[in-house]
Amino acid sequence: MACSALYRQTKLGLSLVDALDQLVEEGKLPPQLALRILDEYDDVVLETMEEKVTAKGSLKGHLDIYRFCDNVWTFILSNATFRLAPTQGSTRRDEQLVVVDRVKIVVVDQKLAPQKE
Repeated sequence: MACSALYRQTKLGLSLVDALDQLVEEGKLPPQLALRILDEYDDVVLETMEEKVTAKGSLKGHLDIYRFCDNVWTFILSNATFRLAPTQGSTRRDEQLVVVDRVKIVVVDQKLAPQKE
């Protein structure tokens, strides 16, 4: 899987794939256009994450499993706590605390993402 296609595995990405599949099956959208839409989605999400997201966060939890394969790190943690600060310059009261039983984190080196021309 290409680095830029990782966001297709998010809820938003999976919903887009399902909607496009349905339109292709109903004959309302040519398959080539559906692929073009997915490529554009990949580019826009990657660009937005690089340029617009300024949130900072920290994570604590018990590391159950980790692996490194094809330059992609995968971590599975239990009893994880995320502390999220929405923007630069935010105060401590602006932070959000999220506690989950289990979380899977996939990390890819940004240098491996396709470069814009």
